[in-house]
Amino acid sequence: MNIHEYQAKAVLREFGLPVSRGVAVLAASEAEAAARELGGPVWVVKSQIHAGGRGKGTFQDAPAGAKGGVRVSRSVEEVVQNAREMLGATLVTVQTGPSGRQVNRLYIEEGAQIAAEFYLSMLVDRESGGVAFVVSTEGGMDIEAVAHDTPEKIHTVPVDPATGLMPHHGRAIAKALGLTGPQAKQAEALAAGLYRAFLAKDMSLLEINPLVLTGEGRLVCLDAKMAFDANALYRHPDVLGLRDESEEDAKEIEASKHDLAYIALEGTIGCMVNGAGLAMATLDIIKLYGEEPANFLDVGGGASEEKVTAAFKIITADPNVKGILVNIFGGIMKCDVIARGVIAAVKAVGLAVPLVVRLEGTNVEEGKAIIRGSGLNVIPADDLDDAAQKIVAAVKGA
Repeated sequence: MNIHEYQAKAVLREFGLPVSRGVAVLAASEAEAAARELGGPVWVVKSQIHAGGRGKGTFQDAPAGAKGGVRVSRSVEEVVQNAREMLGATLVTVQTGPSGRQVNRLYIEEGAQIAAEFYLSMLVDRESGGVAFVVSTEGGMDIEAVAHDTPEKIHTVPVDPATGLMPHHGRAIAKALGLTGPQAKQAEALAAGLYRAFLAKDMSLLEINPLVLTGEGRLVCLDAKMAFDANALYRHPDVLGLRDESEEDAKEIEASKHDLAYIALEGTIGCMVNGAGLAMATLDIIKLYGEEPANFLDVGGGASEEKVTAAFKIITADPNVKGILVNIFGGIMKCDVIARGVIAAVKAVGLAVPLVVRLEGTNVEEGKAIIRGSGLNVIPADDLDDAAQKIVAAVKGA
């Protein structure tokens, strides 16, 4: 689960970490009061969407050369004008895709005198089996571009979970950023605070880009991005309360209500599979035969008939879906349960696109018999390769 920048900075404040003062606003009429509360003389008006690249983004239907989704303002009147232009408009960035995201909230923040910009993030590092810091002197830039063009400027500092963060980790981070003296001490304290926050809130990602050194010699988290482990949200009702469903795909929200692992993609073939590994293999083989999957959907190992029905309804709610592939390898999940769920869903929502069903494993013969006896126009498949070829052919034929 992701949250907005202003929410992430509120979390950082809980742990005593340095962030600029700011005020979140939901309407342009609130902008003047927010600006006057902060006091100026420089403000930054920031679009709040769950996507990066806001500063270089463009608003749909805006004139050529129009300012992006992060704007420096030098008067209260300019703050208000920017708020009016940005709220309700659709911002397109490198991460939103061409459809963009509507800006429903802004964060008006006090300006900062920036002497240097750095990049700092934390993530779960599978290679080391713990949390790792990733730091670079190239702050404020697309870190992927830095990794591609100048990988030597990116430094990774893994933290052994058996020891936790030690003083030498902070010193390594300060050295990688070229900080000495009081600033190095600040970097060490910052790293310790970020590590506490990361663990305490069960984060999967914490990114500060940029981390800035101000003209007064202070390190400040000028931007903040956080993602949280969805499986741990039951332990953090305060974090769950920060969820902004307007930033999420409606189908993904519905799937979460039924405990389904669903991610919307941009293809034409809807997939319903049990098991993440089999689901990934299914997506790969669809691409191998020349089509694109419309979703990742793992119904899990012990799904009920009701859960399967909900999954099928979510797939068919996507207008881009031109065909559906059900690929089930029965273990804990029984093929007859899947078959009954598919039939119930088809009867509930109808079937306007080709449907290929591949069943294997526990109660497979019962499942196939249920499908055959249903009278539905279902294309049976013997194995995954056969199923992929049949659904791709059906979609291309349609």
